[in-house]
Order: sequence, then structure tokens, then C-alpha cells
Amino acid sequence: MNLLDKLNWRYATKVFDPSRRVSTNDLNFLKEAIRLSVSSYGLQMYKVLIIENPEIRKELRKAAWDQAQITDASHLFIFCNYTVNHDQHVDDYIQLIINTQGTADTNGLKKYGEFIKSDIANKTSAERKSWAEKQTYLALNSLIIACADRQIDACPMEGFDKHAYNRILGLDELGMNASVIAPIGYRSANDETQRRKKVRKPMDQLFELA
Repeated sequence: MNLLDKLNWRYATKVFDPSRRVSTNDLNFLKEAIRLSVSSYGLQMYKVLIIENPEIRKELRKAAWDQAQITDASHLFIFCNYTVNHDQHVDDYIQLIINTQGTADTNGLKKYGEFIKSDIANKTSAERKSWAEKQTYLALNSLIIACADRQIDACPMEGFDKHAYNRILGLDELGMNASVIAPIGYRSANDETQRRKKVRKPMDQLFELA
């Protein structure tokens, strides 16, 4: 299967097989795909929680309108954007560039860091929140494509109570916010959704050359 075949194969899985688990090797593959994801400035202003604990997932399911994917999937990925200490995150990123690339132009990079800080600071609180949450969706897309590549099922979800998730996971105290989630695993034979034809706009409606 090529990539387009795999993207046609995937769908937002509604019923997972709770008896099947994603292997450690495949889980590491998915984590690396997320790590390599595109992000604004390359900052990756987020953290990804991978929830296995069944008791925690029972609580999270209650805060997601009792959707069974939360507990039946192999793993639950929670993409959390940072909400505080943006300057420190930028400083850490600039230092990571210096350490990784071994550049001698540390002053130039530090000036670049100040530019990024200024850009973030000049946003309104609403703009900053929107920007930070959008970054997690870029990472989510990397997960979805990587899952399709390994024929692992996934279901990106916005249908959950963010405030409840933040409380259950103690995210407010960590300066983080649960932005979007994705259970992953393997589809159940009982999931009728997999037998439906994929519905997407035709090329001539979706694209326009100018």
C-alpha cells in the first residue's frame, strides 16, 4: 500500500478492539513521528501525554460524554499546549539549537529568540491561546498519518471537557491545557463505520489554481 492507499484505509474509528495492544516498537514509531512534526518556529510549545492507566482513563471517559474509545483503545494520546512561561520555553529552544547544531553564532540566535518572545507577547491572550492550541493539531496530524502508515487505527476527538481533563490530570498546576485527544489501537470487527465509503469533496471543488 502506498500513502494514498493508507489514507483511504484510515477512518475515525468509533469502536476499538480492547483486546489488541499497540506494540512498543510501533508506539515508539508514532512518538518519533510526532517529535518530527512541523510547528511554528520549531518551538513545539506542547507536551503529549500517553495514557495507559485504566483507572485514569475511566475518569477521562466520564469527562468525554462516556465515549467508549477513551477506555477501549490501546492508548490515549492527549496533546497539551503550554499556557505559561513562554519566554522560558523560547530560551530552552534557542539553547537546544545551540547544543544540537553547534553553531558559533549564539548572539544571532539569542536575538532570534528575543524576536520570537516579542511575537508571542504581542498577541492578545485569545490569540496566544488559539496559536498554542493550533500547534497541537499539527502534531496530531503527524500522529494520524503515522498511524495510517502502520495500519493502526485512531480517532481524533474534540468531544471532551477540557476543564475536567485539566483537573483530572493536574494540568493547570503544570501550566498546560488539554487541547485535543486521540485514542489509538485497532478497529473492532463490529465497527460498522469501517464499511462506509469515504466521503470527501471532489478535486475540482476543493482546489483552485490562481
